[in-house]
Amino acid sequence: MLGGRRGLLGALPSYARIAWWGLVAPRLTERGELVVHQAVVLGPEGVLLAERAELRGWELPGGEALPGESGEQAVAREVLEETGVEVRVEGLSGEYLRSGFRPHRARVYRCRALAGAPRPSRETPRVAWFDPARPPDGLFPWSRAPLADALAGAASPPARAEHQGVATIWAALAIDLRARLRG
Repeated sequence: MLGGRRGLLGALPSYARIAWWGLVAPRLTERGELVVHQAVVLGPEGVLLAERAELRGWELPGGEALPGESGEQAVAREVLEETGVEVRVEGLSGEYLRSGFRPHRARVYRCRALAGAPRPSRETPRVAWFDPARPPDGLFPWSRAPLADALAGAASPPARAEHQGVATIWAALAIDLRARLRG
């Protein structure tokens, strides 16, 4: 039980940073729309997911584009940096305009694994393959619709508006707390 308590106490500074990043910074210190590029990486082993270091739960790998970088280039670079897996971007599988906590636009791409083996990074201490029909219980809510959309393979990628309110925040915290208690 002591390990679980330490894990919970260790979460407090992380929660404070996440609260600033998600609630305050977008409204006070940042200018312009935040756009993130994420990947649904498919391979013979299933779908590749990454566990975040700051909020422990599984999600799609990805991040922001560097200056002059296309979305496809950004997602390929981010997947390689975060997971050790080189991918081929097959195309856009959906776009998600998220309001509420950490407002942003997520452009999600369907990708194929080409080379490399999953390995942790500074941002993602765990990386693993999962059966796409049975994603882990610890999959964050904001990754569920993009994963389903990419697997459906619609001819026209959907554009969805999603509100990340109290229910989403609570669900993410519950996932994080369960992961911390498990160690």
